[in-house]
Amino acid sequence: MNDSVLVELALDFSVLSLFAIGGVITVLPEMHRTVVEVRGWMSGSEFADLYALAQVSPGPNILVVSLIGWKVAGLAGAAVATAAVCVPSSVLAFAVSKIWQRFRDARWRLALEDGLVPVTVGLMLAGGYLITLAADDSIMGFVITAATAGVVLTTRIHPLWLFGAAGLLGLAGWV
Repeated sequence: MNDSVLVELALDFSVLSLFAIGGVITVLPEMHRTVVEVRGWMSGSEFADLYALAQVSPGPNILVVSLIGWKVAGLAGAAVATAAVCVPSSVLAFAVSKIWQRFRDARWRLALEDGLVPVTVGLMLAGGYLITLAADDSIMGFVITAATAGVVLTTRIHPLWLFGAAGLLGLAGWV
């Protein structure tokens, strides 16, 4: 393993952590661009597979970062990538929280919070779109993704049932 890869992981992911307003899922498109297109550490399909594995695993959404680090540079890569995403944003949040509380009733703070909501939702949707394009390479794949999104948005069916159904379709050779 090359130490420069660990340095690149640390720098790339620490910068992303500072822009991850709403969680790591909001920087997923940029993470994909960096890992797949810029660095060439994995294919888009591999990225989508790691994201899917992180989503079905118990624990926080940040698990995808650890899996990417593991894929790129083994255990050291997982540790570096995870620390690079957690430490800078945690230090910034701690420092800003002191100021943020002091201005809790300020109009500019309330306006800023209201403005960040649509930005965060938009970034999350962009991440979903990116994962859809990376994972679906057939018409049937797009149909399953669209049907899953529709069912999740309109019913209370647990998504794991939908994952299972999609897996069965894949085993049957329909995807």
